[in-house]
Amino acid sequence: MRWPDFLLPRDRDDARDALREAWRRSEGERVEIACDGGHGRTGTALACIAILDGVPAGKAVEFVRQHYSPRAVETPWQRRYVAHFTAD
Repeated sequence: MRWPDFLLPRDRDDARDALREAWRRSEGERVEIACDGGHGRTGTALACIAILDGVPAGKAVEFVRQHYSPRAVETPWQRRYVAHFTAD
């Protein structure tokens, strides 16, 4: 998906679809989420997938920082994106 460094996905619907697909596929196969630095975009994507898996949106960044990296989800707008991401 097109997702510039330190920013948000260019197409939020496409991003939601891709994150749902990754979450769905992770039940039965290995799925990798990665970006150049491994923290901002990767952490944001992982936080959104955590929401799809049942973590409350208000706790998703904290969850990913605890279980993946303390540096995950680097920017205020990435945190806001996660906070407004829904499992619907």
